[in-house]
Amino acid sequence: MPHVSADDGVKLYYEEAGSGLPIVFVHEFAGDHRSWEPQLRHFARRYRCIAYSARGFPPSDVPEDPTMYGQDRARDDIRAVMDALGLDTAHVVGLSMGGFATLHFGFSYPERARSLVIAGCGYGAEPAKREQFAREADAAAQRFLDLGMEEAGAAYAVGPTRVQFQNADPRGWAEFRDQLREHSALGAANTMRGVQKVRPSLYELVDKMRTITAPTLVLTGDEDWPCLEPALLMKREIPTSALAVIPNAGHTINLETPAEFNALVADFLHAVDAGRWPERDPRAVSGDILGSR
Repeated sequence: MPHVSADDGVKLYYEEAGSGLPIVFVHEFAGDHRSWEPQLRHFARRYRCIAYSARGFPPSDVPEDPTMYGQDRARDDIRAVMDALGLDTAHVVGLSMGGFATLHFGFSYPERARSLVIAGCGYGAEPAKREQFAREADAAAQRFLDLGMEEAGAAYAVGPTRVQFQNADPRGWAEFRDQLREHSALGAANTMRGVQKVRPSLYELVDKMRTITAPTLVLTGDEDWPCLEPALLMKREIPTSALAVIPNAGHTINLETPAEFNALVADFLHAVDAGRWPERDPRAVSGDILGSR
């Protein structure tokens, strides 16, 4: 099976399909490289598509040491995949945990990002919810260790922003749930505590967001409650960004609403590749309501 080495030697499993300009897909906490199958089948017709499993998610390595996990490591693992595959630049598409890593990649390595798609990004970001999120993340990690993924993973799959997927596509949701139950309990716990629980709030990253130069598409479902306000924040602060909201959709939008997700991303990528993606006109943020002065 193909693997690349991260900067610290952790082996990351990847799959690829297609040829052309590269797209790197970065999965969410409840997913892995398989989560991007609807996107690989669609975009591989015109792009070189790469999907990898994050550290802690087999067939990638599952480090036992919790210090081997972190937001900066997740960001740098995107770069490591690109370096190993000889990609100077790439479109980077991330969902949730992968969306956070994509955002950090965008302001840390601007010369490597052809564009950014930041989807379902915002869990635990709102300042008033930080302590609650940390408690829930710690409790979820302990459940993975105590109960195992068969039981704890099945419960995680029916969270308040997952039931939309279950209701819309029971068969697809069942596949998602079953793949989640195959994850490593140790990898899930270490990722939850080492990445999710302690990553910086988006509201602490406003100055860095303002430096992003890559064309950026922010995506969210309208029932992905923890991500709605953060999506608006990113739209306001990233000068090259657009925001799209998918109606009646939860968190797992690339699987729950693949047609809508793929269409939005495809239109975005086509505009970027044609050199037609705009940077915001400063007059759009003057502070006036009517602009009649």
